[in-house]
Amino acid sequence: MTSERKIIHIDMDAFYASVEQRDDPALRGKPVAVGGSPQGRGVVAASSYEAREFGVRSAMPMARALRLCPQLLIVRPDFARYRAASQRVMAILRDCTPLVEPLSLDEAYLDVTENRWGEPLASVVARQLKKKIHEETNLTASAGVAPNKFLAKIASGWQKPDGLTVIPPGRVEQFLQKLPVEALWGVGPVTAKKLRALGIQRLVDVREIDEISLRKTVGSLAEWLKRLAHGEDPREVRPDRPWQSISAETTYAVDLENVKEMRSELAKLSARIANSLQKRNLHARTVTIKVRYGDFSTVTRSHTARPPTCEAVQIGARAVALLERTDAARRPVRLLGVGAHGLVGENAGAQSPYPEQLLLE
Repeated sequence: MTSERKIIHIDMDAFYASVEQRDDPALRGKPVAVGGSPQGRGVVAASSYEAREFGVRSAMPMARALRLCPQLLIVRPDFARYRAASQRVMAILRDCTPLVEPLSLDEAYLDVTENRWGEPLASVVARQLKKKIHEETNLTASAGVAPNKFLAKIASGWQKPDGLTVIPPGRVEQFLQKLPVEALWGVGPVTAKKLRALGIQRLVDVREIDEISLRKTVGSLAEWLKRLAHGEDPREVRPDRPWQSISAETTYAVDLENVKEMRSELAKLSARIANSLQKRNLHARTVTIKVRYGDFSTVTRSHTARPPTCEAVQIGARAVALLERTDAARRPVRLLGVGAHGLVGENAGAQSPYPEQLLLE
C-alpha cells in the first residue's frame, strides 16, 4: 500500500551557491549568484539565500540580477566541484538505503521503509541524513518525509533552508488542504491561470471538477492530477531511473545572424548529445531543436525517424534540416538547443507523466 511507504526527498540548499560560499570564505554571508557575465547574456544558475532576499532567482538574466542587487557577487560555475560534492552526498544517502533515485546533482528520493540502519522512523532517518551531510560536506540540506514522492518533494521545500517537514499518513489530508493549485506537478503559471478561471484555487478543488472540463484544460494529465489531488502517487523510488530525453543548449553573447554559423553551432550541440547517448548506451528516435530569437520568442521543431540513432552526423543533419523549418535565416537568434527524445536502450524508460530529462551543462 502507498500509505505504508516511507519516502524522503532530500534537496540541497542553494547548492551551487552554497558550495561556492563553503569554499571561499569571502563569499560567506554575502549575496552570491552563480552564472554568466552580466555584460553578455549570462543568466543566474543559482543564487544564495542572501541574494534571494533581493529577488535574485535562477534563470534570471544576470544583468537584471545585478540591478536588483548592486552588491551581488558573481561567480562562474565550476561543475567539477559541484559534481564532487554531489557524489559525496549521494554516497551518504546510499549508505542508508540502496533505494536512492537522484533527480539532479542536488536532490534525490529515498525509500527508507526498510533501511540499512534498521531505523523504523523515517523522521529519525531524515534527521540523521541531514546531520551526516552537514558533518561530511559542510553543506545543508532540507528534507521532506511522506508516504509518497509527490508529497515528500513538496514537504522538502516547506521550511527551507535546513528544514525538515514530516507528513505522516494520518495528516496527509490536512496538508493537502493548505496547498494552492500550483503545487500540483505540471501546473505552472499559465495552466494555473486557466484552472483558476474554472474556479480551481486550491489543490483539493481539482477533486470537484468534472474530468471532461479538466481534460480540456490540461489534456492527458487530467487523470494524473486527480490522483495527486487525493494525495495518491504510486511511483516507486527507482535507483536505475530511466532517461526520457537528453538536451543541450547555448545562449550566445551576440545574436547569430549567419545561417552557416547556426549550422555549425547545431553540429557542436549534436556532438554533445551523441556523446551522452553513447555513454548511456542509448539511441534516439526523435531529434528536436529549440530556437530563441532576439526578441525572446521561442520555437521548437522535431523529426522522428527509424532506426533510432546515436551518431553525431545523423543527429546534426536532422537538426540542420529542422533549422530550415524556422525563420532563423531572416531573424537574429540568441539561443539554439538540440534534444534527443524517444530513447531506446537498456537505460531508457517508457513514457510517463514524469519524463526524466538530462540537461547537459
